[in-house]
Amino acid sequence: MKIFVLVKEVPDTYGDRKLNLETGLADRAAGDVVLDEITERALEVALSYADKNAGTEVVALSMAPETSTASIRRSLAIGAGSAVHVADEKLVGADLGLTAEVLAAAIRRAEPDLVITGNLSTDGSGGMLPAMLAEHLGFASATALSAVEIAADAVSGTRAADDGAQQVSTSLPAVISITEALPDARFPNFKGIMAAKKKPLEVLSLADLGVSADPGAAPQTIMTTVSEKPPRAAGVKVTDDGNAGAQLVDFLVQNRLV
Repeated sequence: MKIFVLVKEVPDTYGDRKLNLETGLADRAAGDVVLDEITERALEVALSYADKNAGTEVVALSMAPETSTASIRRSLAIGAGSAVHVADEKLVGADLGLTAEVLAAAIRRAEPDLVITGNLSTDGSGGMLPAMLAEHLGFASATALSAVEIAADAVSGTRAADDGAQQVSTSLPAVISITEALPDARFPNFKGIMAAKKKPLEVLSLADLGVSADPGAAPQTIMTTVSEKPPRAAGVKVTDDGNAGAQLVDFLVQNRLV
């Protein structure tokens, strides 16, 4: 079985993340960048299956700037057998539609049986990419799984719902996304780090994939403005001089809270 796992480099959540107010993009030069934890968990799902099933090929896939090689190699150190890195300057600021098209083109080249992603990245938090990928590829999809069971020709899992849990399953090929309920990824040891330096890492451009980033070829999301979050204002203080209750009711009514 061949399993593709989407991995993503994101600004470290422990650092101070900022937007560039001119471009509207995350300022990656302002702090540390790391491999997104949810994508590491997705990688762990694939590796756990590979540990028990000889012949399983796990490939890490990322669409990221050229400077992201170290983060992608971390996925190799954790245990992926190879990696594919889509890097092209024309992809700076790509929206979800273009991102899905590019990743689907990269996946389609290798004809995997299963694609595993995280449900939400910690930077964009779009949450739509897994379903969009499935649509592009013509694969079945099972999203937001809190438990996963992979078989030779099918995948099943549990999805949390407001009134309980749903059991979902589908035949392969398929795209699935997982939540943070899945286990943490294994930590790369020294042997894995050294081995990662020799594992295949293929770098692809838009031309290699036959995908155009020209907005004239297909509509894309256009950002019209971006602004810094205003400073937090002081709250309203109510002094009880006998009519505090009435003041609170007036406040709730004025703010349409009741």
